[in-house]
Amino acid sequence: MVMVAIPLRPPAPPLVALPSPPTQRITDDLDRLLEVLPIHVQRQLASPEAREELLEVVLDLGRVPEARYPGRALALGELPITRADLQAVLERLGPFGGDNRAGIECTLHRISAIRNRTGEVVGLTCRVGRAVFGTVAMVRDLLDSGCSLLLMGRPGVGKTTALREIARVLADELLRRVVVIDTSNEIAGDGDIPHPAIGRARRMQVARPELQHQVMIEAVENHMPEVIVIDEIGTELEAQAARTIAERGVMLVATAHGNELANLIKNPTLSDLVGGIQSVTLGDEEARRRRTQKTVLERAAEPTFAIAVEMHSRHRWLVHREVAGTVDLLLRGQSPRPESRELGSDGQLLLRQPPPMAPPPPARPMDGPAVTPIAGSGLRGGRPLAPVPLPDPFAPPSFATPSREQELMAPQTSAASPSLPPLRLCAVGLLPQLLQEAVRSSGLAAEVVAEPEQADAVLSLRGELGRDPELRRRAQALGLPILVIKSDSLHQLHRAIQRLLERRCEPLLPEAVQAAPRLDDAHAALEECRLAVEQVVVPQGRPVELLPRSDRVRRMQEDLVSHYRLRCAVFGRGAQQRLRVFPA
Repeated sequence: MVMVAIPLRPPAPPLVALPSPPTQRITDDLDRLLEVLPIHVQRQLASPEAREELLEVVLDLGRVPEARYPGRALALGELPITRADLQAVLERLGPFGGDNRAGIECTLHRISAIRNRTGEVVGLTCRVGRAVFGTVAMVRDLLDSGCSLLLMGRPGVGKTTALREIARVLADELLRRVVVIDTSNEIAGDGDIPHPAIGRARRMQVARPELQHQVMIEAVENHMPEVIVIDEIGTELEAQAARTIAERGVMLVATAHGNELANLIKNPTLSDLVGGIQSVTLGDEEARRRRTQKTVLERAAEPTFAIAVEMHSRHRWLVHREVAGTVDLLLRGQSPRPESRELGSDGQLLLRQPPPMAPPPPARPMDGPAVTPIAGSGLRGGRPLAPVPLPDPFAPPSFATPSREQELMAPQTSAASPSLPPLRLCAVGLLPQLLQEAVRSSGLAAEVVAEPEQADAVLSLRGELGRDPELRRRAQALGLPILVIKSDSLHQLHRAIQRLLERRCEPLLPEAVQAAPRLDDAHAALEECRLAVEQVVVPQGRPVELLPRSDRVRRMQEDLVSHYRLRCAVFGRGAQQRLRVFPA
């Protein structure tokens, strides 16, 4: 985790109001689903209020049935589900496929089974399928381009619903020849007659889930489609089939597992959808021009999908119009610049264009072996560099010797804390419930607030703050400290809260304690060393002298330098001993 001091930037670009999309119309055939459920469950769901926004009904053997809604769950009565109840439901359904899914003919509902070791059904998840006409307005302009489109998002965010509506618009309004590859009959419903929600699009069913890639190729070879719609590309064979289809000039519209584009890059099975990645060794001149190390990661090929959409909620989508450019930015460690689209409560579609990219700093010529101080993570002088979180150092706590600053701070902090109010934290990209649990379990004096105006500090998950420039601007205006952590584990949250509390207590400490150097701050030391090597020593060929550190931390810096195959030496005496890194 890294404490971020965010420089002031121009305000976020204004939202552009696009023409209002047509009113959304929802068709769910919910009565057909309720008819197959046990009688006592039907009674609990008889009222219109119980049916509003219903997502799924869970029937588990020996447990009270449960209805799930967005953000909450509701028990249906007090009677547990018996084997007779499950058997009655199974008799009203069609046969289950190889993926343990069944449906109700001419509807979009999906029933998934949980089986015991002998194959007997002991649980059912009855998911409500809805055809929502009008959702395609969020990406209607992208369909005219003819480029392949990839949808990503967490389960339940509406990927399949959007896919269904896109297939209908392409077939009925744009008059394209559309073939839907419906592996689990979730797009066009159960039965041999497709649901009207896909319009004039044709549907090809898949006998077994592992044969989906073969049916994809068969559709191209036998039925001359202009567009192929696929739900849930999840295997390497399916990713290869998708590339084959795209290279034949057929437009693809598909969904994939992953919340955002960065997840696909890290997924070795699906990374080919966005071009794949490979390790490349650069020459000295090219590495100096790029201001990077010699071994870097680069995109291996053109992406299968030219456009990607991250569905963060049903009303907020992020659009990457150039997937190739976004992948290149991510591999270089830079933040992507997606286009944000939001659907307001009044039905107005709001579009936020990404800000223009700042020009890279001009490369400086090599002037000789002069020592160059740099900025970032405690370095002296120069322009601040973008902080990048590093993994925790693997030093056992029992062997770590407390620094002089820690020895002085321990009694002062405990004495000063009771006089301070609880630290108010605004979470960005973190679940408030998780942060509250971290506060409770750690016993620290902190509380969670919803808005930065109410907060004393901002705690953000890595990469999330850049997706909300408005909140970032408000935090800058308020002068709030911002702490970025690399994961939302309880350990990371405990350390982050403790660090923010210590930072708030620093003005109350004696000046001698405040001026004491952080000799054992391993995170800042490793970050300092990495920035020095990658931004000065390697690209410019200049030596860099680091800040004084303790023996333990200095050895960690030497190990990091050895990984870059560079030389280093220790200079100074006593507490002023420091490392100097030399070019190769």
